[in-house]
Amino acid sequence: MTMLAAAAACRPPLRLASRRALAAAAAAEARSTAARSLCSSSSSVLPPRSRLASSSSSSSSLSPSPLLAGRRRKTSPLACAFGSTAARRTVPSIPSSLTVGAARCFSSSDDGDGGGGGDDDDPSLLESERESMPYDVLIVGGGPAGLAAAIRLRQLCDETGKELSVCVVEKGSEIGAHILSGNVFDPRALKELLPDTDWTTELADFNSSAATPVSEDAFLALTPTGSYRIPNVLLPSQLHNDGNYIISLGQLCRYLGSKAEEMGVEIYPGFAASEVLYDEKGGAVVGVATRDVGIGKDGAPKSTFERGVALLARQTLFAEGARGSCSESLIAKFNLRAGKSSQTCGLGVKEVWEIPEENHRPGFVQHTLGYPLQSSPFDKTYGGTFLYHQEPNLVLAGLVVGLDYANPYLNPYQEFQRWKTHPDIKPHFEGGTCISYGARVLNEGGFNALPKLTFPGGALLGCSAGFLNVVKIKGSHTALKSGCVAAEAVFEELTANADVEPVASSGEIDPSEPAVEATSYQDGMDNSWVKDELYQVRNCHEAFARWGMLPGLVYTGLVCHVTKGMEPWTLSHDGRDADKTGKADDFRPIDYPPPDGVLTFDLLTNLQRSGTYHDDDQPAHLRIKAELTDVPKSVSMGTFAAPEQRFCPAGVYEYVEGESKSDDGGKELVINAQNCIHCKCCSIKMPHEYIDWTVPEGGGGPNYQCM
Repeated sequence: MTMLAAAAACRPPLRLASRRALAAAAAAEARSTAARSLCSSSSSVLPPRSRLASSSSSSSSLSPSPLLAGRRRKTSPLACAFGSTAARRTVPSIPSSLTVGAARCFSSSDDGDGGGGGDDDDPSLLESERESMPYDVLIVGGGPAGLAAAIRLRQLCDETGKELSVCVVEKGSEIGAHILSGNVFDPRALKELLPDTDWTTELADFNSSAATPVSEDAFLALTPTGSYRIPNVLLPSQLHNDGNYIISLGQLCRYLGSKAEEMGVEIYPGFAASEVLYDEKGGAVVGVATRDVGIGKDGAPKSTFERGVALLARQTLFAEGARGSCSESLIAKFNLRAGKSSQTCGLGVKEVWEIPEENHRPGFVQHTLGYPLQSSPFDKTYGGTFLYHQEPNLVLAGLVVGLDYANPYLNPYQEFQRWKTHPDIKPHFEGGTCISYGARVLNEGGFNALPKLTFPGGALLGCSAGFLNVVKIKGSHTALKSGCVAAEAVFEELTANADVEPVASSGEIDPSEPAVEATSYQDGMDNSWVKDELYQVRNCHEAFARWGMLPGLVYTGLVCHVTKGMEPWTLSHDGRDADKTGKADDFRPIDYPPPDGVLTFDLLTNLQRSGTYHDDDQPAHLRIKAELTDVPKSVSMGTFAAPEQRFCPAGVYEYVEGESKSDDGGKELVINAQNCIHCKCCSIKMPHEYIDWTVPEGGGGPNYQCM
């Protein structure tokens, strides 16, 4: 019996149990314990080879914040998952008629023996039968959209007396571990989901995370040495934050996860959905397969090998967030973006600081544009910064840059560090301590880039579809709403036929039931306030991209104050962000100042604050596509001066002198996959998109506590 199946044997499911709580192996326990630490001297962050000889602050031990330490939740091992007297759930093998949506491949080890060998070093294990677990509804991703869908489904079950089994699978080590957002939160959708709940009080009681009401809004245009405040009356109404709250979205998701479990939702963090499963005709989704564990980096099974589990469902909802690997494969397979604009993305880089209470301004919200990203009124680099004061004494600060920028020498992380030194920004951090760091991509294509939301057997939710409002700089509220609308559509479809017995009562999927498509989800979103909100600002991002900062501001003001989205034209975005990068010969390298270790930091020091951990002995989850193996050297380095060394906010990619001199004396690409914080930037901005981003073993990656 697999770890996931053993966990399912216990009823009710235990609260937010991570994979380490399902594993008896000491290695898994050690891995998850390391992932728990925000800042450990034994961090698995891998220094770039070019810096191994240097001694810097990046190798020093960083003490975790007392505030964060108090917020960490203790997770007890699932003792009852092994040897419990509770009734066991029957776990059948996966039917041979199912097909997977992506071929599994393994990268070769660049050094070491990979931990293979031994009695279990049997390649046939990799193709052995999977055990399967059936559900009525499977939700991939434990973010706001996925959890809202789970809660709404259970609400409908309670309201109607019709029972459906609901499961959420999440690749992070716990709910919230991979969640990163600004976040000034619009509570509209949450109030619709939990109308009789004082969520701000419950959130504080649950995990001591404050939802701080916004008390002051400021929007600044920065020059290198000063700033101009734009009067609030001139700002679009969507930038006004009256009634909104400054929160940690990760902590909100932990709270929603607890709500979902109390209602009977099964939640399994630490399990990464690696493949979409289709029926034998390949025309309908029937679930997902979780990633195999215990494979060495040479691709051979180790003694700890366990085959992934097939999670089967009558409906599978994908809520993986921006650039989700399963979601992207579905968009391609079903051609869901036909007739739509290309998606364009941004990269957000964020830090959380603790500052002295006497310097804290609870509820203060500030956004800026201009310096450092835009150097002239017509600069086409899209982006800006945010700075929020959350109670009790936190400052949440970050920079977002559109990944359609042209300058290959631009380094988003270094631009963020430089921004903090601005004379009107620096005072917010005085006397403070940086306690957390992270990064994540976000969808910026808006309404014009929204794909078709449904397909036979499932649907796309939240940022997997791309419901972010770029003018409002918010997407959590639209993600929550999409989860609610999807849940209502799916519940209606699955309970319409009284002759079909649900999995909740039968324990298996009725083979006679045809795959259904919950098309009313698309209709529901088209008739919701989300559509109205996104449609109004559908052209604003493209206005910045075509004409620059000042014309983009003027256009956005015209739309939000006058036309309200009724202009009879659409500004479509075409092409991939990867193809927007300009040739290095057309730009000058940017000289960034060195870090001071107090206000600004080198990347590896900050990376330790993300709690990132991956087991070293596993196949790299970042793989060069087989048909593009020549791109790193011939195109990326040769034409664009290797921009991946600068745009990656985790130091994953670097070019070093080869250990054995090649004929041309060139450098070799080294991929430090252990550093990856799952931001997905490389899958978007790489020249020719030469990287295939796949999921590592479940539970790996960052372990954000207050993002």
